[in-house]
Amino acid sequence: MSREEKITSTFVHLADTLVGEYDVIELLQHLTMSCCEILDITDVAVLLAYPGPDLYSPVPCDPSPALSAVLDLAARQGPAVDAYRAAAAVTPGHLATAPPAWHDFTAAARRTGYTYAAAVPLRLRTDTLGSLLLLRTADSPLPPADLSLAQAFADATTIGLLNARSARHPHTIDEQLHHALHSRIAIEQAKGFLAQRRSLTVDDAFTTIRDYAREHRLLLTDVARTIVTTGSLQPPKTTGS
Repeated sequence: MSREEKITSTFVHLADTLVGEYDVIELLQHLTMSCCEILDITDVAVLLAYPGPDLYSPVPCDPSPALSAVLDLAARQGPAVDAYRAAAAVTPGHLATAPPAWHDFTAAARRTGYTYAAAVPLRLRTDTLGSLLLLRTADSPLPPADLSLAQAFADATTIGLLNARSARHPHTIDEQLHHALHSRIAIEQAKGFLAQRRSLTVDDAFTTIRDYAREHRLLLTDVARTIVTTGSLQPPKTTGS
């Protein structure tokens, strides 16, 4: 699949919130995976501000050790926080010259090998749900075209979430956003269990879980909890006629 085809596929997937039932967690996971695959970045993370003003990292990704080391700090200071508060992209340049207010985040990021950090907001007009953190270990900043594409992905995600919240099932969407903040443990456990049981990589294990959830029209978290509870992927129960 060409880069252009991957970009088109990503926008189509992010628009799925407009046409049917979907899983917020799976949607955000797809956003991060697509960014890593398409953009010239090393690591990416979604940070949401729901409920309340603080940022959280809800997406059950497979973070590198470097990303794991900076995620908590990134939710408190740095480009992700600034992009969320300003509702605008933040591209400060090399981390060696980052703003003093980012001191702890910058120190941790540089210690783990990151050289450049940027972020774009998940926003639509006056509504801002969070931000998308983009990290690089290269000797140059993120290309402007990639930053614009990251913003377009973030905008499409936000439009889908806000549309579903207002037009289809407002309470359900808010509940899913809140639930997303607390669902990482089950999904991480399920990925690890399935990877070990089937001799898969954790990425392939997640793909298996995600595809199963889509095929059977189940929530990703529900499938993960079934794996943790039963030790296997089980077909959904059907009612006999």
